[in-house]
Amino acid sequence: MNDEVIGTITASAGRRFLGITSLAFLGFVLIYVCFTQPPAALGQFFLLLVGGASLWIAEKMRRSTANVIELTETELRDSSGTLISLIEDIESIDRGFLAFKPSNGFLLTTKSPSTRAWRPGLWWRAGRRIGIGGMTPGHQTKFASEIIAAMIAQRDL
Repeated sequence: MNDEVIGTITASAGRRFLGITSLAFLGFVLIYVCFTQPPAALGQFFLLLVGGASLWIAEKMRRSTANVIELTETELRDSSGTLISLIEDIESIDRGFLAFKPSNGFLLTTKSPSTRAWRPGLWWRAGRRIGIGGMTPGHQTKFASEIIAAMIAQRDL
């Protein structure tokens, strides 16, 4: 089996900066408001909870978008070593306008369900569905989706 990387999908630097900065700013503003102009006790708890969650997601997004999605002849994987899906397990690919997919991305349906995983801004997996995209450039995801579609078509012959 050839483990050569056919294509890569990376997070766009501008989208990465804007997304992480926006979430972190939201978190800091909510926590600031929580302590400087505290509403009722339940409101203060809510602001603190949502502000902390925003900061947590911003950090998770910063870490996940530092990785790269790699496409080989046999698998789709994360540069951290996480296997997203085996090519032989992919049943279909949906790149349509009305598909429930990430921005600038595509949706894969696999033959068997897998564990849930989420890399904000890069990819997610829930059951048999895998969404690739988000903060990624359209030309990279389009290239990868066309290669995967060709691999599926060749396999199904």
